[in-house]
Amino acid sequence: MVLVIRRSLLESLGLFQGLQFQVDRYLAALLARENNFFAPRSSAETDPSLKQIIPYALLVSSGKVLRYKRGKKSGEQRLVAKGSIGIGGHMNDRDEGLFALDKEAYLNGVQREIDEELIAERPLRNRIVALINDDSTEVGRVHLGVVHVLELPHPVAKKRESAILGIEFLSPAQLRAERDTLEGWSQICLDNLEKLLAG
Repeated sequence: MVLVIRRSLLESLGLFQGLQFQVDRYLAALLARENNFFAPRSSAETDPSLKQIIPYALLVSSGKVLRYKRGKKSGEQRLVAKGSIGIGGHMNDRDEGLFALDKEAYLNGVQREIDEELIAERPLRNRIVALINDDSTEVGRVHLGVVHVLELPHPVAKKRESAILGIEFLSPAQLRAERDTLEGWSQICLDNLEKLLAG
């Protein structure tokens, strides 16, 4: 069971393609009890009338951004072998309190997701900087990303999940050199990296 909203809600708030930096305008509505609910992931993955809410966390330190490759055991088979600069995943019915308009409960769920995938120091800051939507792909049509920037004390992380491969902290220039190997959301974030990391 994964947390979803109806596409019609997103359309009423203002459908967008790519990044949306007016986070406050959207997030309160997305996390309001009356607007989100849990649906079986198997059906949500093929139902574009629903949008699965996905935290997408960029881990940054010393001017570098964590990049990894998605291995064969990845939960999203359509993204296997792609590079990614976003850590995160589905919010599921273990994430207590998501319906209570409680940002802290949501952030706890995000940290749980990161802890499932990586061993890393606790972030100095966790900022929600944008929303991401890409209706141009099959994967993107059924997901809505909440882009976080987590600032780590040191550029060090180890994988905890077997689907995570090839972890490196790379400079923006290094990331741009391998842009074509990245998944769609990571390309969109990379193209707007300066704005995402500002502040």
